[in-house]
Amino acid sequence: MVVVRFAPSPTGFLHLGSARTALFNYLYARHTGGKFLLRIEDTDLKRSDSKFLDEILEDLAWLGMDWDGKLVFQSHRFEVYREKARELLNQGKAYLDGEAIIFKVLPGRTIEINDLIHGKITFQTDTFKDQVMIKSDGTPSYNFACVVDDAFLEVTHILRGDDHISNTPKQVLFYEALGLNPPLFGHMPLIMGADGAKLSKRHGGVSVEEYKKEGFLPEALANYLILLGWYPGEGHEVLTLEEAVRMFEISGMNSVQAKFDVNKLKWLNGEHIIRRKTEELLPLLKEHLRNSGHDLGTIDDAYFLKVLDLYKIRIKTLGEFWDLADFFFKDDFAVDEAGRAKHLSSEEGRALVKGFAAALEPLTDFSQTNLEKILERFVGEKGVKAAAVIHPTRLAVSGKTKGAGLFEIMEALGRDKVLARMKAV
Repeated sequence: MVVVRFAPSPTGFLHLGSARTALFNYLYARHTGGKFLLRIEDTDLKRSDSKFLDEILEDLAWLGMDWDGKLVFQSHRFEVYREKARELLNQGKAYLDGEAIIFKVLPGRTIEINDLIHGKITFQTDTFKDQVMIKSDGTPSYNFACVVDDAFLEVTHILRGDDHISNTPKQVLFYEALGLNPPLFGHMPLIMGADGAKLSKRHGGVSVEEYKKEGFLPEALANYLILLGWYPGEGHEVLTLEEAVRMFEISGMNSVQAKFDVNKLKWLNGEHIIRRKTEELLPLLKEHLRNSGHDLGTIDDAYFLKVLDLYKIRIKTLGEFWDLADFFFKDDFAVDEAGRAKHLSSEEGRALVKGFAAALEPLTDFSQTNLEKILERFVGEKGVKAAAVIHPTRLAVSGKTKGAGLFEIMEALGRDKVLARMKAV
């Protein structure tokens, strides 16, 4: 059985690179019917914080991942690491340096790794120093604790970032010294910024938390992170986690670095927004708006659904919704100043809006179809182009120069609100 693990360190938020690592381990486990385990690397007791762990676990679940078994905390296993190190010390494979226990690296050896992504990689032990197993303060080194824990968890495959390649031969030495068979290793190229440098704050958001706050859907972010390491084939770029689990093959993972492109992510997010049923999207949108500080009062869900239906094909993130559609929920909306100057500054433009409002006054059926008919009749009587009425009317009722169709907007806003705004110009 395939057994993989993800090993976050609770010293900060979940980084996009770490989230991608978790996703590929999850895909491989679920595709093969194996186990996906979590090991918490909290040996740095000063920097580790339970609030970060809670947020990491929440983000993993938000992205659609679940895990098998209980969490394993390295901070609970210090005595296990010390015992294993003392075994190697007693066998003459290590020595004491004060309170520290140091593993002897024998020179002249070639260590060969058949990497699942990069193929054969070789290392020479002549380039290694003797390796710390237990530090002088009694805490384990990263590489030694990893080996002890992965053996304990019976991990069969380790999928992680390229920045761990240099750790792999040192870990193989520990496996051999402990009489254990090493798991198979696969190292993923790191995510790079648009400039080719390692993804960092200067490229924008680097944590899952930041993209949640911006209004990205979990399935879209997971989708994009997966595409940064594996290509599912033509026609399958937009996919759910369940679809990726079904299609995933580790042999198809990329061995070259991928560049993070926020515009591609936004495009994918827009596609997933369109895929979602409006009824499913609404609670996510309302939660996002409340978290962003918007007072939604007692807005009727039926009204909200009507507005969301108009805009779900026009937004790339939930964060874009309010700026496009705020006029549906408040009367003190801002008016585009360039649009006002162009379409509402002249007496003629304002007169056309007021005249159109008068033509709409008798309507009881304020449907898109009826509104279009009245406009057609009105511009015919006035001898003007439809645009001469549509542009100033759009500004009067929405404050915007673009968005959903004018008559869709007017129908959704309703007769009384539309006429009041048109007359107010």
